[in-house]
Amino acid sequence: MWNFADQLGKRGINVFVTLLLAHILVPEDFGLIAIMSAMIAVANSLMESGFRQALIRMKRAGQRDYNTAFFSNLGFGLASFAIVYFAAPPIAGFYDDHRLVNLIRVGGITILINTFYVVQSAILSKELDFKGLLVASVPASLVAGVAAVILAWTGFGVWALVGQVILHSMLTSLIVWRISRWRPTLTFSRQSFSELYTFGSRLFAARIIDTIFRNLYVVVIAKVFATGLAGFYFLAEKIKELVVSQLVNSVIAVTYPALSTVQDDNLMLKDGFRKVMRATTFMHFPAMTFLAALAEPLFDVMLPDNWLPAVPYMQLLCIAGLLVPVHSINLNILQVKGRSDLFLRLEIIKKIMLVIILAISLQFGIFVVLAGNIIASILAYIPNSYYSAKMIGYTRGEQFNDFMPALVLSGVVGVLAYAAVILIEWPALVELVVLGTLCAVLYIVLAYAFKMRAHSQVRGLVAGLAGKQDFRIV
Repeated sequence: MWNFADQLGKRGINVFVTLLLAHILVPEDFGLIAIMSAMIAVANSLMESGFRQALIRMKRAGQRDYNTAFFSNLGFGLASFAIVYFAAPPIAGFYDDHRLVNLIRVGGITILINTFYVVQSAILSKELDFKGLLVASVPASLVAGVAAVILAWTGFGVWALVGQVILHSMLTSLIVWRISRWRPTLTFSRQSFSELYTFGSRLFAARIIDTIFRNLYVVVIAKVFATGLAGFYFLAEKIKELVVSQLVNSVIAVTYPALSTVQDDNLMLKDGFRKVMRATTFMHFPAMTFLAALAEPLFDVMLPDNWLPAVPYMQLLCIAGLLVPVHSINLNILQVKGRSDLFLRLEIIKKIMLVIILAISLQFGIFVVLAGNIIASILAYIPNSYYSAKMIGYTRGEQFNDFMPALVLSGVVGVLAYAAVILIEWPALVELVVLGTLCAVLYIVLAYAFKMRAHSQVRGLVAGLAGKQDFRIV
């Protein structure tokens, strides 16, 4: 519940601020920040090097392990910042836009700031203290968002977005340090580094590959098509990510440390992951399909007309994001079981498929590129689900039984909503409120009528949060 509130507060504030900034800034500004963010995201992955996940999974992590991870991340952070600093001119030359040099170099400061966050957040996550993470992230998002709007309003342009990123990282790290009781001491263990690195390095390699390719579309769209189109993609992706982070990341972030405590009990793990699969997909699928169906009235209400071309971007990205919880849960099984080597192998296989699809789709325009992302997501399920059956006996057939009813039901209701948007000519706000409400009610009523197991399980989860019923993952 605390992690859900954290994601809602943090992401919700960021999206609200982004919508405000979209009324002041132009799509090209968002395109520039998208390019900068892609470079910084890769560098942040290098700085973290998988140590955060390694610490969370470690059964008996102590002061020695935390110190080792802290000083390792500090060293990796300095190296990452240096790489970003000296790579800025070539990157700017690649896009033929000199503004990127200073944007990337100044934005790179967040890498150094984030080195002080990794271990502290790992400790809070390991202790399931998601309330502490919420207390840090939500005020930081609010203050940074207000500062960004003020900067944009007073004419700082794209630098308002850079200021938001840096201020958010700084405030989050400061508050987390105030909340957490852990402090580093001057010790470093080669044995601990070896243990952390053995698990973390493969996970890091997989993460950095995923980060590069997750940001590949922004990089390619900005280079092959136009920076403004990259801005459309960036905004649509950010709105979509609000839903994904809220309904998927908040669950995965909690279940990973929780299920790691029973990592040697395959029967309990399987039962836990099946509960997570049913509950997460039951909430995620309708959110994605309804968001895609109602994208046009949503943009009409919340954004100026110059952002309307981003509507089909949003719709295609939502469809491509449908299987995110399914992928995340299957990969989470590998992390809980400590098989970061298999995690890396899967990332390499999937990214080879993605490159092939992207290379082919680039010849046919931006929307075929986005449609190719949907194909890549569907194909990625095959390797992602393979090891779940091998490791804990969670077969594809069982997974289909767990998530397919919600997918079919949400798809049917989503198609009806999209048809209503096309056929009915109501004011955008009326369409958004009325159709959104009808979609939600229809989905829940049909789920109840068909006696879907996921529906009763989510009801149990809600009752558990309300204190009326006991609901446990493990």
